[in-house]
Amino acid sequence: MKITGSLRSAKTFFKNWMLPIAMAAGALSYVGYHYCGFLHPAGPALAGFVSVIQPFLIFLMLFLTFCRIEPKEMRPHRWHMRLLAFQCLSFLVFAAGAMMIPANCDSRILLECAMICLICPTATAAAVVTGKLGGDMAGITTYTILINLTASIIIPITVPMVHPSEGISFITAFSLIVAKVFPLLILPCLLAWIVRYMLPKFHRFIIKFADLPFYIWGISLSLAIAMTVKTMYDTHLSPAYFAMIAAISLACCLVQFLCGKHIGKRFGEKITAGQALGQKNTVFAIWMGYTFMTPVTSMAGGFYSLWHNAFNSWQLYRMRKRNGK
Repeated sequence: MKITGSLRSAKTFFKNWMLPIAMAAGALSYVGYHYCGFLHPAGPALAGFVSVIQPFLIFLMLFLTFCRIEPKEMRPHRWHMRLLAFQCLSFLVFAAGAMMIPANCDSRILLECAMICLICPTATAAAVVTGKLGGDMAGITTYTILINLTASIIIPITVPMVHPSEGISFITAFSLIVAKVFPLLILPCLLAWIVRYMLPKFHRFIIKFADLPFYIWGISLSLAIAMTVKTMYDTHLSPAYFAMIAAISLACCLVQFLCGKHIGKRFGEKITAGQALGQKNTVFAIWMGYTFMTPVTSMAGGFYSLWHNAFNSWQLYRMRKRNGK
């Protein structure tokens, strides 16, 4: 009985503190790898494994999430339009500011960091956290699709004017973004709907595992944090410059969570809108920095990953305290 009670307590502790545990595990795993020279020969194999398993985990997590959402619940709302307007207008304002500053200037790179943080689509895991916080999973999933479609249009139009790159036209950039988004966003949705209507028994079996997406996200988060720490080690910047990028990403994170909650409050969707605007697909942000801008700007996505997951951990902690758990 004592053993069973201990296991139950350990499970509850792990579930309650999964976000900080996953973040610490991811950071420490790469730090350990970095300072253990005998592990370095396995580096290429480990990188290849992560590049395969991380998209698979995101796909599986989204598939399980979509299985729990009725298709008829996924419809646009007025608060969706307000959030889209905020992201697009703030992105364009910073883009205009960046174009007025000479290329390779430090202040211009910092503005580009802010651009990435502001236009970056909602995280694919946002529905999982929103559900834990008591928000509308269908509403945030709809917004995730809308902002990905919007970003796939506004980024190719704007970024070539801010950061011209030879061979990156609108069609090229649009194709790159769609190729990045479609397999990990649209396909899980289509597969979930096929299972719902063509394999109802299997669908009923899947939705019994309500917490499974949350645990999958924990593993995916560990991998994402490990890759973020790797990027920090690989990018040789001065501590002051690191601090400036970290401050920019922190400011963008706080502003977007607060603005999202303020907008959502008017429509009775404070939690959902806050997560939709504040929780970002930081893997996309890092990729966007490397692909369309200066590689240094990808650090903004790495720092943002730390900030929004820390904020989510705090929100979940507050919710447990309110519920007396």
